[in-house]
Amino acid sequence: MMVGQGGQPVVILPEGTQRYVGRDAQRLNILAARVIAETVRTTLGPKGMDKMLVDSLGDIVITNDGATILEQIDVQHPAAKMIIEIAKTQDKEAGDGTTTAVVIAGELLAKAEELLDQNVHPSIVIKGYTLAAEKAQEIIDSIAIAVEPDNEETLTKIASTSITGKNAESHKDLLAKLAVEAVKQVAEKVNGTYVVDIDNIKLEKKEGGSVRDTQLIRGVVIDKERVHPRMPRKVENAKIALINDALEVKKTETDAKINITAPDQLYAFLEQEEKMLQEMVEQVAATGANVLFCQKGIDDLAQHYLAKHGILAVRRVKKSDMEKLAKATGAKVVTNVKDLTSEDLGYAEVVEERKVAGENMIFVEGCKNPKAVTILIRGGTEHVVDEVERALEDAIKVSKDVMEDGAILPGGGATELDLSIRLDEFAKKVGGKEQLAVEAFAEALKVIPKTLAENAGLDTIDVLVKAISEHKNKGKAIGVDVFAGEPADMLERGVIEPARVKRQAIKSASEVAIMILRIDDVIAAKFSKSEGKGEEGPRMPGMGGMPGMM
Repeated sequence: MMVGQGGQPVVILPEGTQRYVGRDAQRLNILAARVIAETVRTTLGPKGMDKMLVDSLGDIVITNDGATILEQIDVQHPAAKMIIEIAKTQDKEAGDGTTTAVVIAGELLAKAEELLDQNVHPSIVIKGYTLAAEKAQEIIDSIAIAVEPDNEETLTKIASTSITGKNAESHKDLLAKLAVEAVKQVAEKVNGTYVVDIDNIKLEKKEGGSVRDTQLIRGVVIDKERVHPRMPRKVENAKIALINDALEVKKTETDAKINITAPDQLYAFLEQEEKMLQEMVEQVAATGANVLFCQKGIDDLAQHYLAKHGILAVRRVKKSDMEKLAKATGAKVVTNVKDLTSEDLGYAEVVEERKVAGENMIFVEGCKNPKAVTILIRGGTEHVVDEVERALEDAIKVSKDVMEDGAILPGGGATELDLSIRLDEFAKKVGGKEQLAVEAFAEALKVIPKTLAENAGLDTIDVLVKAISEHKNKGKAIGVDVFAGEPADMLERGVIEPARVKRQAIKSASEVAIMILRIDDVIAAKFSKSEGKGEEGPRMPGMGGMPGMM
């Protein structure tokens, strides 16, 4: 509201609008972003703690996976939402390092706030951060270690590092091995480089048994059962037909009315329907198929005829499963039964219905060089199975990164320490006030080794000082060994990560920090009752005494 010349108030923004300008807006945005970073900070590293998340329905998620935690938290503050976005991006692009990206973003903003308090203008901080982020990418490219993309030992170490610290850690050797085998199986060489589509790796969860019972199926597992009890339970040397069509009597496209005036007409009508279904089944049997996967329904009568022919049939198979079956068995998905030929059939050594945890599932195994595989996850409880799935997802994604890029970096905070030391040297060349921002960026990167030590209950200052000193003397692979409680060569300890994870973490963390620093005015509209927010409008930081709005 402003006051005009005649003393009349001029209303510009509607009543109930909340507005924060200048330093207030920056301070509150930085605070909100840091609250999110602090939330996941304790989960970082092998000794990180877990979070228990309970939703409004009482469903529980127990995890220390940064992406999962941030996905589950219900956040209102816009700056906090921006931080959550980088976790999603990190997960999509690199598959791991979500917590790292968020913690670095929070620390970059904390260091920026110190500079703002010293009256350094946000534009100067932004320029310094931009220079530092670009330089950091150059440094990562120069220190990345090239590896053979299909080297199993390297891939297993990478997968193992990503699982360390999760609930599934006690079985990390088995899970890392399964993840690497699965990725190598579905990898395809295009123009001399590997391409991995992780959608071709199906993770099928079943509670019961132990995590040790988790296994890789070189084929596809489908959570369905055969449609008729008289069908064979097991088919060896399976010739598989995939049909995206219903084995049912088709209804007419237009509304039609059939008048039946005599009993023999009804009999002829039903006989014709039966004949049509029989012909469909005969067409499938004529190709030599002994297993049929149908994306749509199969009529009861058609089931009977299929059983008579000794064909194992499964109906209402998901489209994604049909695609995986095609990739695994070499079959072609046919949209019309009449078009099915013997050339469209796929092959598997065995297709069998087995009972897993009291439920029937169809196993398609022994495919020739399958380009789609399944990992059947087992575990004592729902929460264990879910956490193993999350661990495997990360392990699969980091293995994919290395197969595609062929570049790795030492973990355990070693890369961040190296970047910090080199950016400090670079800052001296930058000069001017921007030097302060580059130095702040370099200092912020130390948050990773510092947090790793902190989460392991170590003396952070002592460990950090030793690590920096040894890093300068013994080389770029020195990081924090949280198990021994001292600096160590991470490459020797087998703690390695894909270069893509670090590259993306620093890219997204710096971008979001710069975006939040650019904001000097926050105008929040009042929510209407119809939006379910009541009359008070959104809870922005600083209102009602609570600064943090989560």
